[in-house]
Amino acid sequence: MDEAEAAKRKPGWGTLLRSLRNPKSGYMALFGFASGLPFALFLGTLYAWLSEAEVELETMGVFSLIGLAYAFQFLWSPLIDKVSIPGFARLGRRKQWIVPSQILLGVILIALSLSSPTNEAIGWFSLLAGIGALASATQDIAINAWRIDVADEEATIDILSTVYQMGYRLAALVGGALGLIIAARIGWPQTYLMMGAILLAIGIAGLFAPDSKAGENTDGTMTDELLISLRQRGEIVPSVRKKALAVVGLLWAGAIGTVLTFMVMSLAYPPEERPNPTDFTLYYGPWIIVATVVIPALIAGWLAGQKRRGRNVLMEDFPVSARPSALDHLYRALVMPLVEFVGRMGWSLVLILSLVLTYRICDAIWGTFAYPFYLGELEYTNDEVAFASKFFGVGAIIAGLAFGGYLLTAIGRMATLTLGALIAALTNLLYADMAAGGANMQAASDAIGFSALISFMAPFGSDALPRLTFTIMWENLAIGIAGAAYVAWLSSIVSKKYSAVQYALLSSLTLLIGTLGRGALGEMIENRGFFDVFVLTTLIGLVAVILCLLEWVRVYRKGARAAGIEAS
Repeated sequence: MDEAEAAKRKPGWGTLLRSLRNPKSGYMALFGFASGLPFALFLGTLYAWLSEAEVELETMGVFSLIGLAYAFQFLWSPLIDKVSIPGFARLGRRKQWIVPSQILLGVILIALSLSSPTNEAIGWFSLLAGIGALASATQDIAINAWRIDVADEEATIDILSTVYQMGYRLAALVGGALGLIIAARIGWPQTYLMMGAILLAIGIAGLFAPDSKAGENTDGTMTDELLISLRQRGEIVPSVRKKALAVVGLLWAGAIGTVLTFMVMSLAYPPEERPNPTDFTLYYGPWIIVATVVIPALIAGWLAGQKRRGRNVLMEDFPVSARPSALDHLYRALVMPLVEFVGRMGWSLVLILSLVLTYRICDAIWGTFAYPFYLGELEYTNDEVAFASKFFGVGAIIAGLAFGGYLLTAIGRMATLTLGALIAALTNLLYADMAAGGANMQAASDAIGFSALISFMAPFGSDALPRLTFTIMWENLAIGIAGAAYVAWLSSIVSKKYSAVQYALLSSLTLLIGTLGRGALGEMIENRGFFDVFVLTTLIGLVAVILCLLEWVRVYRKGARAAGIEAS
């Protein structure tokens, strides 16, 4: 390798800047922004509009249903991998879902701006918001798959994942805090009209983004070829496949039916008889994930084991003329993604799932209790919390993501993943100090001049605001670094052939651990107080650090084996 080539590959800011100049990074930033903006507008800012319009609280409760679209988006992820949309397939494998979703979202936001969220017209208004949430969750699935599909040696999965999150966080700021400020000056209809125009513009720009052809994987393999390969010797016999498909299909049908039943009950029943969306997510959410992820993964593991042992497999090829059946297509959509993943990972799957369940556990559980801690326990005002967490905090996350992107190029993915887990765990001790009075955080803030800076930036705040802002700043910097590494790692372990389904299923496990842990954590807060909770979440975070080290060893050994095979 000559010096020019060595310089080109040298890690650090140069590699990062070259990656950012790649057009794929620009489109990734746009798609990240398009992904974060509807989430902020439908699940945050919209409630402020409804409150200002004096919509009844019972009626507003129906709007929490739209959050289910994000919580259970993996239920229709197989469609994104399998189905081509007539008339849009020419856009590309992922863009045929991304661009129409973005344009539909733009149209819906504009339609909302022309509507009135009064109690009399709330039905039409809520229907638009519900369709918008479905379109938003659908584009999220497709955008995550697009990021994995188009990554290359220059626009790496690490950089694209970081850029995506930066766009997403920036959109959360624009659609959230900035949206409130804009609405206070020009009105809610004009604000949503503006946001709709932004999404329409991104949808038009997305037409020019690179993508593979519909029905084709990034390696050039057509989906029909994958289905026909099921008929080759060494593959599971059709009778066994059908039994596995029947079980998985029934589990998925039951999960989808449960969600649909809940939505119908929430929309059709009188307010006093409607089920509670939070309780549904808490009590039914984990079982839905068990039915659609955990049990199918066990079945996939058994099928992969049968193939390795040569049991229940075809001894000869089917006739080449045999075309894939409807059951073959359904098997590819629901079962093959898990069979491929489990078969490729083997027993390493236990380590991977453990890391997925624990890496972001502190964020998943703690987020529910953040505002009760800030406003109730520490007695800060709404304005102070908004300044510290929304304005300063979002800036700190974006800075953390940028630094995380640099670390990914400088020290590597696994080193950054481990470092992110460590600092994210340790920042819980900063909150423990806040729960104990915040003397150490105040002293540190004073020592470096941070308190003086915050007093200048936020003259409306109390003397205690600098230490809250200081604490949130360090936590969000850690979240940014950990988030950049985690999404990059999660994206790297899925197959490009089944990226939509595998990524959606793995990321949905965060819902499982979050919903299971909140009840126990809430009870612990009541009985022991916040200080003990933060010590506990620190220890849980350190478990993730140990798992990161074990995963680092696995990845290193896998690379060493691959290098040895290549050399031989």
